[in-house]
Amino acid sequence: MAKVAFIGLGVMGYPMAGHLQAAGHSVCVYNRTAAKAADWVAEHGGTAAPTPAAAAQGAEMVFACVGNDDDLRSVTIGEGGAFAAMAAGSIFVDHTTASAEVARELAEEAEAARFSFIDAPVSGGQAGAESGKLTVMCGGDSAAFERAAPIIAAFSQACQLLGPSGAGQLAKMVNQICIAGLVQGLAEGLNFAEKAGLDGKAVVDVISKGAAGSWQMANRHETMLADKFDFGFAVDWMRKDLGICLAEANRNGANLPVTALVDQFYKDVQQMGGGRWDTSSLIRRLKR
Repeated sequence: MAKVAFIGLGVMGYPMAGHLQAAGHSVCVYNRTAAKAADWVAEHGGTAAPTPAAAAQGAEMVFACVGNDDDLRSVTIGEGGAFAAMAAGSIFVDHTTASAEVARELAEEAEAARFSFIDAPVSGGQAGAESGKLTVMCGGDSAAFERAAPIIAAFSQACQLLGPSGAGQLAKMVNQICIAGLVQGLAEGLNFAEKAGLDGKAVVDVISKGAAGSWQMANRHETMLADKFDFGFAVDWMRKDLGICLAEANRNGANLPVTALVDQFYKDVQQMGGGRWDTSSLIRRLKR
C-alpha cells in the first residue's frame, strides 16, 4: 500500500481517488474548490490539503485529473504546484486529457527534478470511473510505469504503456477521433431509421450483432432514441479533446476530414444550448 495524492476531484477524479482509498492506499486529496475535497474526505476517509504541493508532500505517487493544459501547468509548476514538493524517485501520473506537448514539457521538468512523469489519459467516462473499469493509455519511462500500473489497477480494467512521454496523450487522441465518427454514424443511422418508419430499437437489436456493433451502439442507442442526453461525457469536453486532436494533426500532417466535420457538428450542438449534453446528442442536431 502506498502514500498517494490525488489532485482534481471532478466527475472523474472524485471516484478514481475513492477507489485508491478503498484499495487500502493512504490518499491525500486537493481540489480547487475546497468544499469538494471536504466532501470526499467525509465520504471516503483520507485527508485533504490546501494546495497541490501540500498534497504531494511525502507522497510516493501523485495523480492528477484536471481540465486542460493550463490547469495541469497550474497544479504542477504554478504557485503552490505539486512538482516543488515531490521527492526524488516519486512518480506523477497525469490522467488529464491534454496535449502531447504539455506531457513532454512536464516530463522534462520532472526528469530535471529526479522524479518521473507519466501521461495517462483515460477512456470509459464517468461510468467507468465510478465502476473502476477505466482504460488507461500511458506514455513515459517503462520502469516508472511498472511501479505505477499496480496502483492504477484500483480504478482500471486495462492499462498499457504505448511509448515515451506524450504517447499516452496521442493514443487518447486516436480514441477520440474514432469515437467522433462512430457517434455521428450512429446518430445518422438512428435518425434514418426513424424517418424510414422503422422501430429503431428493433433495428439495433439486429445490426448490433453484426459488423455495425460498437460500444456506442450498445450503450447509447436507447437514450438517443429517447432523446435523453443529461449524463455522460459532455459536448464541451469533447470539443476540447477534438481541438487537441486537430491541432496535433496540423503539426504531424495527418488528414482528419471526418473529425473536423464532426467537431463543427458539436459546435452546432453547443449553439443549441447543448454544451453539457452527452456527446450522443449529435442526433438532436439532425432533428432540428
